[in-house]
Amino acid sequence: MTVGKASGLRYGLFVLTYLLPFLAHGQFSTQSGFVREAVSGEALPGVAVVCGQQKTGVITNAYGYYSLRISQSTSDSASIAFRLVGYTPVVQSVSTRQSATLNVALPLAVQQLNEVQVRATAEALSQPMSTIALPMQQIRQTAALLGEKDVIKVLQLLPGVQKGNEGQTGLYVRGGGPDQNLLILDEAIVYNANHLFGFFSVFNTDALRNVELIKGGFPARYGGRLSSVVNMQMKEGARDKIHGEGGIGLIASRLTLEGPLFKKKGSFLVAARRTYADLLWKTLDSSLPAIFFYDLNAKINYDLGPRNRLFFSSYIGRDNANLEDPISDGGVARSGFNWGNFTATLRWNHLASERLFINTSALISQYNFTVFQDEQQLRSPVRFYNEFGSGIRDFTLKSDADWLPSNRLSLRFGVVLTSHRFTPRALSVRNIGLDTLSSQQTVIDALEGGLYSEATLQATDRLRLNMGIRLSLFSVEKTTYLRPEPRLSMGYQLPNQWVMKASYTLMNQYTHLLSNSGLGLPTDLWVPTTAQLKPQSSHQIAWGITKELSSKNLVLSAEGYYKTMQNLVGYREGATFTLIEPGAEPGQVGQTNWEDNVTTGRGWSYGLELFAHRKSGQLNGWVGYTLSWTRHQFAELNRGLPFFARYDRRHDLSIVASYQLRPRLSVSATWVYGTGNALTIPLAVANVSRNAVLGERVQSTSAPIYGDRNNFRAAPYHRLDLALRFSKPKRWGERTWELGVYNAYNRVNPFYYDTTTQTQPNGTRNQQLTRYGLFPVIPSLSYAFKF
Repeated sequence: MTVGKASGLRYGLFVLTYLLPFLAHGQFSTQSGFVREAVSGEALPGVAVVCGQQKTGVITNAYGYYSLRISQSTSDSASIAFRLVGYTPVVQSVSTRQSATLNVALPLAVQQLNEVQVRATAEALSQPMSTIALPMQQIRQTAALLGEKDVIKVLQLLPGVQKGNEGQTGLYVRGGGPDQNLLILDEAIVYNANHLFGFFSVFNTDALRNVELIKGGFPARYGGRLSSVVNMQMKEGARDKIHGEGGIGLIASRLTLEGPLFKKKGSFLVAARRTYADLLWKTLDSSLPAIFFYDLNAKINYDLGPRNRLFFSSYIGRDNANLEDPISDGGVARSGFNWGNFTATLRWNHLASERLFINTSALISQYNFTVFQDEQQLRSPVRFYNEFGSGIRDFTLKSDADWLPSNRLSLRFGVVLTSHRFTPRALSVRNIGLDTLSSQQTVIDALEGGLYSEATLQATDRLRLNMGIRLSLFSVEKTTYLRPEPRLSMGYQLPNQWVMKASYTLMNQYTHLLSNSGLGLPTDLWVPTTAQLKPQSSHQIAWGITKELSSKNLVLSAEGYYKTMQNLVGYREGATFTLIEPGAEPGQVGQTNWEDNVTTGRGWSYGLELFAHRKSGQLNGWVGYTLSWTRHQFAELNRGLPFFARYDRRHDLSIVASYQLRPRLSVSATWVYGTGNALTIPLAVANVSRNAVLGERVQSTSAPIYGDRNNFRAAPYHRLDLALRFSKPKRWGERTWELGVYNAYNRVNPFYYDTTTQTQPNGTRNQQLTRYGLFPVIPSLSYAFKF
């Protein structure tokens, strides 16, 4: 015991001695403030703030705040440069003798056809491991289905991210499922990102300020998911005057308004979208379901003074899909889905000192869906109405602090507490004519918490470390899980602007998505960890190398990773999403426990990702390639043998490019290629005779015979999308026409396979496998405007 104490004391003294140089005040002044966009006044995160004479710099945080310490020993003044891709750099001269507040406005870069070469010191060392930030302008320039720009579909084009079925918005990151992605909109979790059964996502690009994808090396401030973090921040709203933008497409229209409030001490943003696909489809075929969605983003903020700022933002979205069918006696049977998300975020930014920034938030997240069937007979007063629903609702309180004691050391710590309410089953069966109602609802309350601390340390001019620990807690039905999650990532600067990086993360996930389709449909159920269902967990190591070509505005990277996953959740064979007991009488509710329908297993994924990214310039875009393997093993599936996951994809290649032909004319193209999904199909069909005789004939049926799970590989997926944009200035602003072509060479990509039986002239019966596609070549025309 004495030896342990002595060792702990020596370790503490070593750490304290090592950190003292970074904490010591010495002869320094501090320059701090906010960096904003010159015209709109939007806060700008990720801005490089560099003092070239002293070879030191920092990066603005998520709210555009920075704190830079400058030595007084060199001269009486120094120059500070502020740089961000897409903006004109700004250089300010400051006094080194006294601390000061320096707020800076960055103007947007003027669009030029000639290449602009920017020569600067490499900043790749400061970029986190396995993290990709995409400029919103680059997302808007990407060719898209029916001209609808979609953040999630653009993220599917990045290395390490696999897409699901044709047209779906599901993300499968480094072997993980769609529920293993933490989707954050202004700090609130979004549980279902699908509009129109997954063909579009719920995120309106016009309302977003920035998007960041983290695939590994997760900082300690993030928790609750295994595979990725997609962090999205909404615009704050312009402070100079009223601005607006919108668009009219083939299936949807959108409008965004923003402007100043409270005598320019605050601002607002309102963005709305609505599809009219239901009207178009009904015009084409009255038997098609009436499907539509809408969503609304809103945000306001107010300056309470130089040190305090208040934000409120919210999202609400809804989908409806309704179908009517006649029944035998002339009545009508109606059925359909409706589902939606709601989030609300109240944030308080407080600048406690020039080196301590605190953000405190109260959050609400809610997702629910309903499936219904309504049957009204023409000649009877009896009417049957069945309804099934499920959902999840969160109330969250969190507080985060950024402490910047020196340019070489930044500390971040915080706490988060979430109250969950899960309703994995809610069923009502009503016989209106007899005035009877049978209903049952399952409600599960749970508490999830997290306490974290992380440090980013510039240990030497070449070595940068991010070290953190997160303590996660989950309590449900008298069962409590308390698990530590260590995190470590590092970057080492090599000669000629090469940077070597590595990371290790341990993650735990306490909420699970039960899916019987793999498509991310709204009928999938969110369920909690329980005493019977253990938390999912993963270990991931990643390593890579990055090369920054400053003169060409190009970043090259190669990353390898290995990830293991435990307690993965899936349905047992034959289970259904309704979880209703088979054989239940009409009007009765089954008593099957959803926990009895699930099984758990393990998985592992490994691969290599190559990425070349050019964020701006006359020609910009990226090339991404992924080579990967993903396998699962469940004791109760596939006879306990390992099998390839459905979205295991050996090769995945994306080429995304946009070229500025003239100042207001641009063309863009996207080409993707991917190995086909792993599917389970019948190997043969057997004729089975029953012990029943109808006349002189024996009744028989065909039964499929299956082999190993996911034993068939679908045909490769590849597609070319093109878009041409032409903008023209008007007295009131700017208008843009876009002509697009989705799947330009009309590739029949597999959406699903079906087996059919064909009888030959000699009487033999052969099974034929048929591939069905979803989207042929689709032209589109859209109109957009800004003022």
